Amino acid sequence: MTVDPGSSRQRWTRRGFLAAAGVAAVGTAGFAVAEGVLPGRAFIYTQLGLDGPDGVIPNVEPGRTTSGTFVSQARGGRRTGWTIALPPGVRPGARSLPVAVVLHGRGNSHESAFSPDYLGLDRFLSAAVEQGAPPFAMASVDGGESYWHARANGDDAEGMVLDEFLPLLADHGLDVSRVAFLGWSMGGYGALRLAGHLGRDRVVAATAMSPALWHDFADSAPGAFDNAADFDRVSVFGRQRDLDGIRVRIDCGEEDPFCVATRDYVEGFPVRPAGLFGPGSHDVGYWRRMAPAQVRFIADAFSTTPRLR
Repeated sequence: MTVDPGSSRQRWTRRGFLAAAGVAAVGTAGFAVAEGVLPGRAFIYTQLGLDGPDGVIPNVEPGRTTSGTFVSQARGGRRTGWTIALPPGVRPGARSLPVAVVLHGRGNSHESAFSPDYLGLDRFLSAAVEQGAPPFAMASVDGGESYWHARANGDDAEGMVLDEFLPLLADHGLDVSRVAFLGWSMGGYGALRLAGHLGRDRVVAATAMSPALWHDFADSAPGAFDNAADFDRVSVFGRQRDLDGIRVRIDCGEEDPFCVATRDYVEGFPVRPAGLFGPGSHDVGYWRRMAPAQVRFIADAFSTTPRLR
C-alpha cells in the first residue's frame, strides 16, 4: 500500500488492492445492495481514485464567527449549540445580511460546518465573497440524530429551526425575511424538507449535497424515522412541487449509496434543478469539492431575489 502525496486517502498497489478488495466488499455488500450500489463498488472506486479528487478548503482568512447555546423547548429542553459565520469585513450586528441555514449530517454537529478539519464553509464563503459574490451569512445549529423532523421522543429539530433558531438569528441582526438552506447527507434531506415547508415566500434557495434519501422505510437507516407512517409523513418524494419558486441545487456522487434515490427524486421535478451527478462518494472530500458551487449558487439566489421588507 502506498500513500498518494497531496491526498488524505491511501492509494493501494495493484497486488495489495486485489488482495483486500474482496474482503472489504463483503463488509460493505449489505449496505451497498440496499442502496442500489454494486457490492464493494464504492470501495473499489475510492482506492483506484475514480471517484474524483478531494476538495480543498480555501487558504483564506475567514470572517468573524459567533457561537452560543440555547435551551430548545422544541427539542425537549435540550441544550442546543449554534454558530454564525459572517463574510470577511463584516462585524456582528453591523449590517443586516440574508442568511443561509446550514443543516449538518448524522453524527455531526453545528461545529462541523465551519471546522477547518471538516467542511470549512466559512472559508468557502470568504473565498466566494473575495471573488465578487454578494455577501451573506451562514448559520449552523445542532439537530441531533433526528433527521430534522419531529420525533416521537419529543425531539423536534424542524420546529427548533423554524420557531427558535430563525428568531435567534434575527436577534443577531440578520435578515430572516428570506433565507436559504444548505445541508449534506441527513442535512441535505433536511434542507429540501424545511425549504418546502417554509415555501417560496421565505426561501430563496435550497441546496443539498448527497441528500440521505430512500424510497422505502424498510431501506432507511435504523433510527432515522420512528416507523413507516413517520417515514411516509415526512418523505420528500412526491412533494417536489413544494419547492416551486425556490432555486434548488442537488449534487450527488455516482458512487454514493444515495445516488439512485437522489436521481429519482431529481427526475420528479417539473423542471430539473441545478446540480451534478459525477464522480464522488459519500464523504467530506466530495462535499468540499461541491461546496464552492453550492455557496456561489446561494449567493446568486440572494442577489436576484428581492427583499420582502
